[in-house]
Amino acid sequence: MEKFTKVTGVAAPLMRQNVDTDLVIRIERLVNNTGREGLGPYCFEQIRFKPDGSENPDCVFNQAPYRGAPIILSADNFGCGSSREGAVWALAGMGVKAVIAPSYGDIFFNNCFQNGLLPIRLPIEEVERLAEETRASPGNARITVDLENCQVISPTGRTIPFEVDARRQHALLNGLDDIAQTMTHRDAIAAWQGTDKTARPWVWL
Repeated sequence: MEKFTKVTGVAAPLMRQNVDTDLVIRIERLVNNTGREGLGPYCFEQIRFKPDGSENPDCVFNQAPYRGAPIILSADNFGCGSSREGAVWALAGMGVKAVIAPSYGDIFFNNCFQNGLLPIRLPIEEVERLAEETRASPGNARITVDLENCQVISPTGRTIPFEVDARRQHALLNGLDDIAQTMTHRDAIAAWQGTDKTARPWVWL
């Protein structure tokens, strides 16, 4: 998993509640053998494209200042709905590194940390203010997400602290998913296995 330390870039203000995982990626895209690496072009396709396949100019992700934005600003309950990990894969494939919202669907929130994407919880008033600052000067409105210091730096230079579980912070900073975290204890695991083989040899037949 790629390490996450700091990201600076334009933030796309998708200020809508209950952005569910079906809006992020349609279920049929997950069963047509696209693979996790090929989901980016289909991320948010319901709002990014018109029925004829052309781009929807009203969609924030198709507007010049926000195209390819590594950060998304959104409202309550981002990533709700079904528990498809493909939603996180699609966001990552679109180049998203962090999402800032007041709350998230629980499973989506957990899946983010397993795939190197940082979900930040901030009060809705703060997210709305970030969106306002971004819209005020879209071409130059860059936000910094600093995971090492647990802070967001707004386009106007305001420093906004956020909280993240220490274990998850360590994992993201070092690019460790659950399996990689477990393998950092391989010596202790091997020692326990050696002791257990002596104590209970029949288990290891």
